[in-house]
Order: sequence, then C-alpha cells, then structure tokens
Amino acid sequence: MNILVHGATGAQGGPVAAKLIERGHTVTAGVRNPQAYSAGNAIALDLDDVSTLTKAYEDVDGVFVHLPLGSPEQLQTWAKTIAIAISSARPARVVVSSSGYPVDFTAEHPSAIVTLLRGLEGSGVSTAVVAPRLYLENLLAPHIVGAVRTDGVLRYPLREDYAVSWSSHLDVADVAAGLFADTDITGVVDLGALPGLVGADLAQSFGEHLGREVRFEAQSPAQMGAEMAVLIGEEGIKPVVAMYTHRLTQPSDVIDESTSAQKRLGIAPRSVSQWLADMGV
Repeated sequence: MNILVHGATGAQGGPVAAKLIERGHTVTAGVRNPQAYSAGNAIALDLDDVSTLTKAYEDVDGVFVHLPLGSPEQLQTWAKTIAIAISSARPARVVVSSSGYPVDFTAEHPSAIVTLLRGLEGSGVSTAVVAPRLYLENLLAPHIVGAVRTDGVLRYPLREDYAVSWSSHLDVADVAAGLFADTDITGVVDLGALPGLVGADLAQSFGEHLGREVRFEAQSPAQMGAEMAVLIGEEGIKPVVAMYTHRLTQPSDVIDESTSAQKRLGIAPRSVSQWLADMGV
C-alpha cells in the first residue's frame, strides 16, 4: 500500500513511517516541511485547507492520522477538516491514533478525536483507531529523565496509586502496521500495559535499567506545566495540564482487555525495561 503518514518527521509519526516501510509499504510523509523528511516522498500538508488534504488523500491507498498539539479550538477545526477531506477522497483504509485523547462518544464535550470519527461515520471508509493512554516517551523529557539520573527520583503528575496502561510510540507503530495489514479490524483498539502500571513500577524499571535505586514522586500538574511550557509553549501545555488535573479525580486509566491490541491483534506493548533498551536510554 501507498500510505500517507501525518507528521512522519515527528515523535509519533516517525516510528509509524519507519515501521510501514519495514513492512514493505510505500510511505508518503505528510509534513509541514517536506525537506525535513529524507526517507522517501514527502508533501506539505495544511490542516486548515480541505482541498489540499483531499488531493493528498486521493493519491494514496491509506492514511495514518494523528492530531498535533494545539488549542482545543484548533484540534476541533483540524478534526473536521481532516474528516471532510477523507470522506471526499475515500482512501481504502484509515488508521487514527487517539494520541491519548479520550474516545468517548457519550462525553458532554467530546474530544477532537470523537469529532473526527463522527465526521467519518457513513463515509464508507474502513477506519480503525489506535487508542493509547499515556506515552512512555513522556518520561524522557529532559527535566524528568534528568532527575532520574542525577537524583534517583522519577517525578510525574500522577498519584502514587494511579494505575495506567502505558505504551510507547514504538507500540503505536506496531499496532498501526498491524491494522494496515488486517483491514477487517475496525473500531477502537486500545493500547497499553495489562495490568496497568503505577509510579513505583515505572521507577523500578528505570532503576533496574540504570543500575541504581529510583523512587517515584507524585508531582502537581501545575508544576509539570511550568516545566513543560518551555518545550511546547504556554498554549500547547494548557490542555495537557487540564488533562492531568482531571486524572487526579479518576481511579485509574487501564484499558479493557476485550478491546485491547493484545486481544484483537495479538500484539502486546513492550515492557518498560524493553522500551528503555530499544530507546537506548
């Protein structure tokens, strides 16, 4: 298949593009700066321009979609634009990553991913959703992994008892490739560790990998936001802080085994230890 990968030079799209090429697919990188992609064909995408997106989708067999960081208003706009373009171009297969945003069709204020999926309803386009929860790559932010190395402390804005089905961008790539291979699978495929992992589990894996004692320390979302704003900007961090603040009110974020990649595709995410090794940490 010739597959267009949104953000193929980015943290999530890059591993997906590489995995699809490894599996024998032809990848077209849909990026802001085509010169930044050196592994094959690249085109410039404007998420605000329906006609540009439609033309890009008409020229490929499949599309991997994930939304970049942006304000809630931007995300909703981009979701609608992408849905209109896909419905018009009608590629044979679409795989969407929820990027950790909730896929809850009953929510009073649905996420942009739900807006996108609703926009595709009735289009006849074969669609599957990879639904990760939290990315292990979040733990590689300089201020987080730096404190692990220097102080033996893994700080993150989650309660000590809050279990999460963590996964990595590498796992998203594995599942996305599996969904392009098996187009009979549609709907939501939840991705993440089973059972869920608490902070102490993460700290133990880091400690074993680095050969030192590491402990977990719960951090406030506001403090995390102040540290991350220097990396992704004040506007970009606002919805992230809101998401972690909401998590403080929830018991956990563990996927349902019946809809998991383990069950639906036979693909299990990497352990934290394996991920650390694969990332060369």
